[in-house]
Amino acid sequence: MIIVDGVEMRGVVLDDAAGLAETFARNRAFMARFEPVRPEAFYTEAGQRERLEGVLAERDAGRIVPYVFVETATGAPVGAINLGSIAYGPLCSGGVGYWVDRAWHGKGVASAAVAQVCRVARDELGLHRVEAGTLVDNLASQRVLAKAGFEQYGLAPRFLHIDGAWRDHRLFQRLLHDNPPPP
Repeated sequence: MIIVDGVEMRGVVLDDAAGLAETFARNRAFMARFEPVRPEAFYTEAGQRERLEGVLAERDAGRIVPYVFVETATGAPVGAINLGSIAYGPLCSGGVGYWVDRAWHGKGVASAAVAQVCRVARDELGLHRVEAGTLVDNLASQRVLAKAGFEQYGLAPRFLHIDGAWRDHRLFQRLLHDNPPPP
């Protein structure tokens, strides 16, 4: 599905490994302050193929819904979004995480994708809420979440090991409905 002019969002497949490796490598310095320290293999086709095999196994187990953003003209990956940590029962929740190629920042890709993933979470999975976390100073991502109807509900000290240190994160959630959990 087209989410913004020039970018399509679709389910990730193993054949995305080479393109994702290239995109991650090209954006390595730009994304370093937002990402864990990665092994060199992460930036290779083989490393991405191995990572995607794990992601697709998690998808098949119902714990994640992974998407990739691709340029409509070239088919080249320009980012991704996942609805992960899916839990049913009384929690009925999932967590969203996303990244966008530097060349596509500020063009509405993340905002459109987060809105679409929230629709999937509500209408297709029946989830009650979606949560997300950002580094305290990641104002761009916080704006994306605010546009999608997320509200900050907390601060998690030393939450994730990012760029070589334990970093504080702002925690956000969007309540999708108040229906009881599916049986």
